[in-house]
Amino acid sequence: MTEYYTFQQDSAPAHRTRETTALLASETPDFISPSLWRPNSPDLNLVDYKIWAVMQEMVYKQKICDVDELRERIVELWDHLDQSIIDSAISQWRT
Repeated sequence: MTEYYTFQQDSAPAHRTRETTALLASETPDFISPSLWRPNSPDLNLVDYKIWAVMQEMVYKQKICDVDELRERIVELWDHLDQSIIDSAISQWRT
């Protein structure tokens, strides 16, 4: 079975720049353009409301010295994030 995903972001200014939307439109198989984004939709922003909270807690368990270390720690944690955390977040979506 092939899995299918749609890439959607929130309305943060950095996500709405012409450069960002052009890149995503050309490089992402199914990208929802900013003109079609709902203004407030927490049920569509799982990463903002669940996963980043878990990631933030794990990232800041130890003191961070600089931006490079922060970046490395985020990437490392994301690469090893327990799938059950993501599954739990998805199961909380409204039908």
